[in-house]
Amino acid sequence: MPPRPYVVLSCATSADGYLDDASPQRLILSGPADLDRVDEVRAGCDAILVGAQTVRQDNPRLLIRDPRRSARRAARGLPAHPARVTLTATGDLDPQARFFAPGALRLVYCATPALGRARARLGDSAVLIDAGDPLSLDFMLTDLAERSMARVLVEGGAQVLGEFLTRDLADELTLAVAPFFVAAPAAPRLNLPASAPAPASAPAPAPASAPALAANPDPVANPDSPASPMTLAEVSRVGEVGLLRYLLGPGGPEHRYLRWAVELSRLCPPSDSAFSVGAVIVGEDGEVLATGFSREQEDHDHAEEVALRKLAAGKRGPADPRLRHATLYSSLVPCGARASRPLTCVQHIVAAGIPRVVFAWREPPLFTDGEGAEQLRAADVAVTEVPELAGRARAINAHLVGSGA
Repeated sequence: MPPRPYVVLSCATSADGYLDDASPQRLILSGPADLDRVDEVRAGCDAILVGAQTVRQDNPRLLIRDPRRSARRAARGLPAHPARVTLTATGDLDPQARFFAPGALRLVYCATPALGRARARLGDSAVLIDAGDPLSLDFMLTDLAERSMARVLVEGGAQVLGEFLTRDLADELTLAVAPFFVAAPAAPRLNLPASAPAPASAPAPAPASAPALAANPDPVANPDSPASPMTLAEVSRVGEVGLLRYLLGPGGPEHRYLRWAVELSRLCPPSDSAFSVGAVIVGEDGEVLATGFSREQEDHDHAEEVALRKLAAGKRGPADPRLRHATLYSSLVPCGARASRPLTCVQHIVAAGIPRVVFAWREPPLFTDGEGAEQLRAADVAVTEVPELAGRARAINAHLVGSGA
């Protein structure tokens, strides 16, 4: 397994950046269409994480709402619902909360001093894990990976979302922007520390209900600052909500696009005779032109083939002219040989005029003796291999190659 899961932050704000208003009732920022989108995202994750304050205030169910999505998970041998995860510094949780209802695995990461209180209150309603003193997000993510939680959705609250952002522990941020203002200074926003401490005063203490977390090793350097911005990957309209998808994490845009391609491969319908692969095509100006994953549209689809098909007028239509200055990111080196169709992905890429390919994992000699990278270079396509991300791509195909191939 990778050292930590792929972490997606899900956040809805008002047009002026508030997560809620100042009233006792929860402000609904997303409309039905966006709530359905979040339900689809949940269905693709192994765990949903919220802070203890969110469990207390909002009492969320954290279940997949659409039974068809749950059924699809079950058909793939997965639990019908993702695991529910929370973290607490105080152990002050109500075992009657909907978080602890049957239907999904419940994991509670607790700061060491509060373990006794948490055990007394929760009993056997959840798996309780000692996460250190102060509570460590790094330990929690490592432990989740060891429990085969490869993709984690973080839904709040403000303190927890802020901690993931400032500690550079997130890979994506989906930001849904509601079409109204809140304009309430007392209402919550993302709880991000300042880039540098104020010279004449000490930092404000965290709210008593917020989890006490291990100190940021570099609290002054915000990873997603003007000097190192997030990578905008998608802008779309979902009902009346504007949706922004940002890619985060180390390595800049290059590694971020490739990590996204690897994660897309998790969406592939399972197969015992073909790899699960994801692909992202990015234009010269950084615009994401298309994405694809294996078997997305047809049984024998390869990821690169699907992404390229989306940019043509039809299966045999003219290619998008932007491809001649684009980069294709693929979790697996594009195939140079295949049995399922007459044209290989290398041939599709060369025909489209794509000048550059970046990939994570070299194809093992399981189905073909693929020499895709060499064929691309012979066709004057620039090829970059990023082997440090190969383990993630390989792990998704462990049913074919084993965990150590």
